[in-house]
Amino acid sequence: MVMLNLKNREEYTFYLHLYLKQEKKEEFRRDFLSLHPTDQIEIFQEFSEIKRHVIYDYLSIEEFSNIFVGLPVKQQKIVISEFDEHRVPTLLEELSADDVTDFLSGIPDHIANYFLGRMNKNDADNIKRLLSYHDDTAGSLMTTEIITALEMETAENVMQRLRTEAKDAETIYYIYVTDEKRVLKGVLSLREMILAEPTQAVVDIMKKQFISVGPTTDQEQVAEIIKDYDLIAVPVVTEKDVILGIVTVDDVMDIVEEETTEDIEDLMATRGSVDIEVSPLVAAKRRLPWLVILMILGIGTASIIGQFESTLAEMAILAIFIPLIADMGGNTGTQSLAVVVRSIALGSLEQHHVFRKLLKREAITGLLMGFTCGIIAFFIALLFDISGMYFGIIVGVSLFCTIVISTITGTIIPWIVHRFKVDPAVASGPFITTINDIVGLLIYFSIASLMLQYL
Repeated sequence: MVMLNLKNREEYTFYLHLYLKQEKKEEFRRDFLSLHPTDQIEIFQEFSEIKRHVIYDYLSIEEFSNIFVGLPVKQQKIVISEFDEHRVPTLLEELSADDVTDFLSGIPDHIANYFLGRMNKNDADNIKRLLSYHDDTAGSLMTTEIITALEMETAENVMQRLRTEAKDAETIYYIYVTDEKRVLKGVLSLREMILAEPTQAVVDIMKKQFISVGPTTDQEQVAEIIKDYDLIAVPVVTEKDVILGIVTVDDVMDIVEEETTEDIEDLMATRGSVDIEVSPLVAAKRRLPWLVILMILGIGTASIIGQFESTLAEMAILAIFIPLIADMGGNTGTQSLAVVVRSIALGSLEQHHVFRKLLKREAITGLLMGFTCGIIAFFIALLFDISGMYFGIIVGVSLFCTIVISTITGTIIPWIVHRFKVDPAVASGPFITTINDIVGLLIYFSIASLMLQYL
């Protein structure tokens, strides 16, 4: 297998393009199929439609299925529209059940039903059952291509079956032991199978304590279970422990990436517009509602400055530190927000005493940061007004109070939002920044008004 790097990738890709242009099928197959599947997928996406059509002819359905499964859904739709219509059902039958489900769930129902109607009936029925589960659940993620064994089978019998059934299974690292009604009784690893005596019964090798999930279990919970128990796959069972399929670690990695992307989008108020394939118009439509709301909230900042217009008129130098006070409040609140949202995502804040401990820590952290930044701001302010130390006191004390309050606000608000069963990332990020801007300026001008008599 050839491993590409930055140095040889360009040259290798050049020759693949050349082979396609000159219709050198054998040379293309030799070099292309010698690549790692990940490199095959990346290079395939660089080809034009004309060259993709040549590749469809040069590769077998089985060979091309390894490329298709790694493509983004948007690219998969393009490929299917270009592919020979009569070969599509065969291509889908080469994929794992969960991969077919992912693809069909992303296309119109009437097209999905059209393809299902032309697939093998057993495969189609299996896919329809997976499609019936709600999105973001274990049932929608699971694959049904698994290796099972009966309790009284011998290790030798199971190993013989593995040799013929393994190529169709999603993973063979776990063998799931059931009774005649497919009720899950235990789990054993491939390592345990290999080390077992050939005549030893499966029931004597298997682990009777196992972790499983239901088909309606949320995908994030499934991901946490696989991570916490260091599993390669977790079985999906009914209420009566009848095994339906498994969710594998590669599916969990996709979940983690998806959830992380959503959290980043929510924190920045850009839900649905991070994907570079999204058009400018759609991106603007998805971002604008939050911006309008924040703009309206931002009017509060202008209102505060308006209310303290007389104070600002008497001491115009106050305007110099308005950006500093506002920015430090927003930055500090965002730091605390990140800590809380991350703790919630990891499930470590479910117990009330844990939150109290975190709040105490963040409050003390805020005091330390506020004191340090306040002292620094005090001396910086003296550089702007050397007539006395009162201006430095206004800036220093204001910054100290702003940082302490913003730290506490950034800790409490996302936790309260979470208690109301709302994603804290959605309602906290820009909202906390704006609120802390308003609070910071209110503190700043209030202290300045009180100190005017000394200036």
